[in-house]
Amino acid sequence: MELTMDISVRKTLHSKLNEVDFKTLEFGKYVADHMLLCDYANGEWQIPQVVPFANLSLSPTTLALHYGQTVFEGMKAFKMRDGRINIFRMDKHYDRFLKSLDRMCMAPIPKDIFTEGLMRLIEVDKGWVPTESGSALYIRPFMYASEAKFGVKIADEYRFIIFTGPVPSLFANPIKVKVENIYIRAAKGGTGSAKCGGNYGGAFYPTQLAKQQGYDQVLWTGGKDNQFIEESGMMNAMFVINNTLVTPPLSDSILDGVTRDSLLTLANDLGYATEERPVSITELENAFTAKKISAAFGAGTAAVVAPIAVININGIDHSLPAYNENSLHNKLKDQLELIRTGQITDVHEWNYIV
Repeated sequence: MELTMDISVRKTLHSKLNEVDFKTLEFGKYVADHMLLCDYANGEWQIPQVVPFANLSLSPTTLALHYGQTVFEGMKAFKMRDGRINIFRMDKHYDRFLKSLDRMCMAPIPKDIFTEGLMRLIEVDKGWVPTESGSALYIRPFMYASEAKFGVKIADEYRFIIFTGPVPSLFANPIKVKVENIYIRAAKGGTGSAKCGGNYGGAFYPTQLAKQQGYDQVLWTGGKDNQFIEESGMMNAMFVINNTLVTPPLSDSILDGVTRDSLLTLANDLGYATEERPVSITELENAFTAKKISAAFGAGTAAVVAPIAVININGIDHSLPAYNENSLHNKLKDQLELIRTGQITDVHEWNYIV
């Protein structure tokens, strides 16, 4: 993709790249040297710029701190086998970001600022893209209401930022989850389909309770009777029932996961049956009793897939069969890795090469 925007670059004089041990990465520990900044004021976006990563200076009256106008995305870039860098499914992430902004009444970011700004940032910090298998450069675009005014209102000023950092693969070992039937992550008609900060903060308390009981995450339920599965922790939930890959349908309380969409597409490519339909707690219980459920996993950008070993339903632990390299989630994850690293043809045109 040829860049057409005039994006200024001010490089750091003190790179921290030599402080990174790429063989022992921790998720969220390292941040690359630069970030993209672009401000919205007086009804228009300013010229984006790449600057050294640094702290922000905020007024205590900054609207985002009080009324929650803040949204983000989670993306990844990968080092391909030929040495080039691939930003995965940039258009899909941009479209979802726009939907989140619209739901939160925030100024839409122009596509050229998002895509060309991101590619310029990756070019500047290309040395931060790890090469180890399963690792990636995590990309965090986000926007917040930057206007300094403490009255309740839709902001007239915003700041758009992208920063990045190298991350390892997550959830190599299967996790234990608990079906949550008291608290909900999102309500119908709410903001569950938007990647806004409040959705995540509100999920901490029930997740903390589940961890105190020995579980890694929760399976969220939704609706007034809490009988249908919605998401797995901060990921989309997927099950293999009767040899079919099943996942709850998208709604205004379920995030349109980019990894979810990718895995469903790849499953169809490989000849597996898929269904996007409601999955009830009762169906899961019956599937365990009849031994018709062979796998369950979360799907998201950070983890890609998080295999589930145990699902607690109404106080009873139900164990999934042991996983191996032939398990469906591993096949899908491997197929995705081959596409993102350029080892097989990208027939769906998901890759954006820097």
